[in-house]
Amino acid sequence: MSDNSLRVVWVYPDLLSTYGDQGNVLVVERRARQRGLDVARLDVRSDQPIPTSGDIYLVGGGEDRPQRLAAERLRRDGGLTRAVDNGAIVFSVCAGYQILGHEFINDLGQREPGLGLLDVVSVRGEGARCVGDVLADIDPQLGLPQLTGFENHQGVTHLGPTARAFANVRIGNGNGTGDGTEGAYNGTVFGTYMHGPVLARNPLIADLLLKLALDVNALPPVDDRWYEALRGERIAAAQQPA
Repeated sequence: MSDNSLRVVWVYPDLLSTYGDQGNVLVVERRARQRGLDVARLDVRSDQPIPTSGDIYLVGGGEDRPQRLAAERLRRDGGLTRAVDNGAIVFSVCAGYQILGHEFINDLGQREPGLGLLDVVSVRGEGARCVGDVLADIDPQLGLPQLTGFENHQGVTHLGPTARAFANVRIGNGNGTGDGTEGAYNGTVFGTYMHGPVLARNPLIADLLLKLALDVNALPPVDDRWYEALRGERIAAAQQPA
């Protein structure tokens, strides 16, 4: 491993890796290597300490009990919080997104403390489960095209004053609050309910993570034909009448 490697950490793949979310780390790794970057990928299981020297941390979704176990171990470990304090980038999905907030409802029906890395609170929704394709407009400040993804969650996530909505939905539910918001971010910490895997559907989000990690404004272009074909297919499918 080179000291100059881009360090990409996949957090708890044994607990948090539903709906193909492991694809997110594969996309980040691939798009970095396409730019000639040396990438050191580390898959950290839940019985291992979280390294604090990573550049990009990816956290996936999980079922209710694994989510509780992951939150307990991440709180006890403290490495992810220290990494953020060191300037690391974190991108989280669904259960991982809820864990990064202040609290969520666990599998025992109790309020489970999160890491407090995002100013959000998640509760369990009273209505139908949010399932299906989503189209949303990403916050213009991030300079990214339309978000496409797949949601499957019962959670409702409320944003606090220091969290910005990652996107605003055109089709789908997003945070489930009825205000059209989807996901949240603050500084270098991002959360979304989108599976897909979301970075395969939205490769420019992966590029944003790389730019933040490298502290650059632009990256060399790469061949995006495969990604654009997938994006076009999923966007067209989402727009079909139910």
